[in-house]
Amino acid sequence: MIDAIHLLLYSKDAAADRAFLRDTLGLSHVDDGDGWLIFKLPPAEIGVHPTDGAEHHEIHLMCTDVSATVAELTAKGVELTGPVTDQGWGLVTGVRLPGGGTLGLYQPKHATAYDL
Repeated sequence: MIDAIHLLLYSKDAAADRAFLRDTLGLSHVDDGDGWLIFKLPPAEIGVHPTDGAEHHEIHLMCTDVSATVAELTAKGVELTGPVTDQGWGLVTGVRLPGGGTLGLYQPKHATAYDL
């Protein structure tokens, strides 16, 4: 059945975002040719939340210590979307990508499924 997920990020500056994932976040990758990088991701999980608004999808990077991760990323010049806030289910901020997009960043306070 399903044995992996291929996640797509659409960007106004794909080369800069690929460099960010490769150089700043240090994600392992393969080069499919002409600089088209495909990145290996850490373990993943999917949560389905109800909404009364428009359906949408969010991507969040997870960490075990958001304060340490924020310090490491800001030391590398990464711009955050705002201060870390406690959302009940996790300590949350976001990472601004060079191409203009954002990825959530959080330390979960809930049970995680990615080690099952």
